[in-house]
Amino acid sequence: MSSTPKPVTRRRAQTRQRLVEAAREVFAREGFGRSTVEQVCEAAGFTRGAFYSNFTSLDELFLEMWAQESASLLARLQDVAAGGAPKVKDVRAAVERVLEALPVDTDWFQITSEFTAHAVRTPGLAQVMAAREQAIQEALAPVFDLLLAQVGRRVTNRVALGRSLVAAYDGTLAQLAVEPASKAVRRHRVELFTLLVEHYSEPVRPRRRFLL
Repeated sequence: MSSTPKPVTRRRAQTRQRLVEAAREVFAREGFGRSTVEQVCEAAGFTRGAFYSNFTSLDELFLEMWAQESASLLARLQDVAAGGAPKVKDVRAAVERVLEALPVDTDWFQITSEFTAHAVRTPGLAQVMAAREQAIQEALAPVFDLLLAQVGRRVTNRVALGRSLVAAYDGTLAQLAVEPASKAVRRHRVELFTLLVEHYSEPVRPRRRFLL
């Protein structure tokens, strides 16, 4: 007889959320690879029993944490794509608007970098992370479709643009983690994104009208 999942009561949801928040603190302080269930429980004020009634492992807890972070990021991108803000004037302005919705969080960068290295060595985890990265790439497409349309351009290769932007975001985030106060790094970040968007987009040619 198969077991049924436990219902997510309000109290259980609160417990899970507190464990996620405590784990984020512990992972940022200790590093994912050095963190333990006991440390997370202590930070959350719960017992090991409370942990294991909600998560099977720190891996599963991290994936829940990442799901929440991804949902927040996607929501911010959707706000940009909603089109309520004033129109942008050029590609650089479009890039700056998107980057404003993607805050620089060096703690989260360190946590995800360590977990990525762990996931590469753990069967199944790498595929889960790749799927979520793809979801973020796909979420970027309609945002740039909207913003580029405002400056008379269109994306020519959505997949390549999404992958390139995510790679550039991760790479420049690493630079910002090392030099958080560097204006040069932030300026280069905008310039790199702008070059990528220009490379994978083109001006929209007006349709020809044929006189009969």
